Amino acid sequence: MRNLTGILLTIVSAVSFGMMAILARAAYDAGVDPITLLFLRFALAGGVMGLAMLARRAALPRGRELLGLAVMGGVGYVGQSLCFFMALTLASASLVALLLYLYPVLVAVLAVALGQDRLTRAKVGALLLALAGAVLTIGPGGSGQPQGIALALGAAGIYAVYILTGARIMHQVPALSASTVVIAAAALVFGALAAPRGLHLPATTGGWAAIVGIALISTVIAIVTFLAGLERIGPTNASTISTIEPAVTLGLAALVLGEAITPARAAGAVLILGAVILLARSELQGVPVDVSAPPASG
Repeated sequence: MRNLTGILLTIVSAVSFGMMAILARAAYDAGVDPITLLFLRFALAGGVMGLAMLARRAALPRGRELLGLAVMGGVGYVGQSLCFFMALTLASASLVALLLYLYPVLVAVLAVALGQDRLTRAKVGALLLALAGAVLTIGPGGSGQPQGIALALGAAGIYAVYILTGARIMHQVPALSASTVVIAAAALVFGALAAPRGLHLPATTGGWAAIVGIALISTVIAIVTFLAGLERIGPTNASTISTIEPAVTLGLAALVLGEAITPARAAGAVLILGAVILLARSELQGVPVDVSAPPASG
């Protein structure tokens, strides 16, 4: 039951993150720039998390856990976001997205090397299916300058470290408290980045609705459920299941924006779904995730 809960939580997180690209487009159309969007995203989400902490009378973590979570938000999330958005100015969106989705491989390799996870045939097979599905779903790689490629790879690397750091800390800190610190730290840093240049606020009600949706769905729900799922199923499984995100974005783009779904992209979505089913069957057949287990090949 614990593994099933972790899988479902991670799926909810991926779906929530997958909605962000559609909502962000609406915010950009209303006059918002990326730094303003990121600041409003984390500032509003931080306020919601603060109220939730008060309602639950939850305590903030202390010591090394507090510092680690603050670094996850203020350095991890901020660094990954900035690398990603800067890469988009120097390389095609499809190439940047493809390079970003190398992070499940990085997570798997580093998790085994650090003794945080162990590989099985099911995990390796699911990871390969998910990567193939992501390539088909996102589309051809396009082109880019070397600096853009480096920034995209940097975004993948930072996110991999973020996931592995979270996997360690989440055994000591509840998901609500951990998410609050991560979100608040990111809000503070993005606020400092936005202050010198000023905010470009939404000019329409629809733009504000998109910002609120990003804050509540693609930040609060997405981060809380991801960290909760990460603690239950481990970093390799969580990062593999997260590849559902581009398939969700693809489906929403078709429904909301009328974008066409090509056969290749549909096949990619099917492969990602197959990866999730393979992982779920493996976990529910009584193969527990033991993050303290020594590395083992499958």
